[in-house]
Amino acid sequence: MELLDALRWRYATKRFDPSKKVQQDDLRALLEAVNLSASSFGLQHYRIVVVEDPETKQALRAASYDQAQLTESSHVLVLAAKTDMTPAYVDDYMQRMADTRGLPVDQVQGFGEYIKGTLTDKSTDFIIAWNKRQAYTGLGTLLAAAAELRIDSCPMEGFQPEEYDRILGLTERGLTATVIAPIGYRAAEDATQTHKKVRLPLDEMVITV
Repeated sequence: MELLDALRWRYATKRFDPSKKVQQDDLRALLEAVNLSASSFGLQHYRIVVVEDPETKQALRAASYDQAQLTESSHVLVLAAKTDMTPAYVDDYMQRMADTRGLPVDQVQGFGEYIKGTLTDKSTDFIIAWNKRQAYTGLGTLLAAAAELRIDSCPMEGFQPEEYDRILGLTERGLTATVIAPIGYRAAEDATQTHKKVRLPLDEMVITV
């Protein structure tokens, strides 16, 4: 299984080779993979911010406890969750569903009303937490797809979300930085690449009931 080989190959890259850049075709393939990722109701509760500008990456590094991956990587991908889930957003999704599937919108409106009904009494904190969980589903797809493409990555939570929101102008877009993944190609001096993966035996990881 090629995916298993790719997952055995990947690791959380600590040092990237700044001279090597991810080509646009590979970057687009990676972003398309994330766009195809599963999400609750299919609502795609987050957006992907692609950061390549060196000055912006430097500012993000300062908001990431000076971790080198932010400036040595080819790109920094920021998965930013929506801070709301409005009825209008659900209606737009229903219209897109109808258009994509060639259906009258009234054929999918019942589904839309069901979604809105499940969210009626939910607090803002609940919605944001829900949206953030969906972003992590996207992160899993991102890491697997990057490995398939032999692009190195490093999932990271060690950053200041409020500073990211400010630097990237996310707040005014109704988004908040949730998790990040610098991508690129491992540096020869990154000793972590030689470390064997430490995982539970499968029969301990899996519980059959």
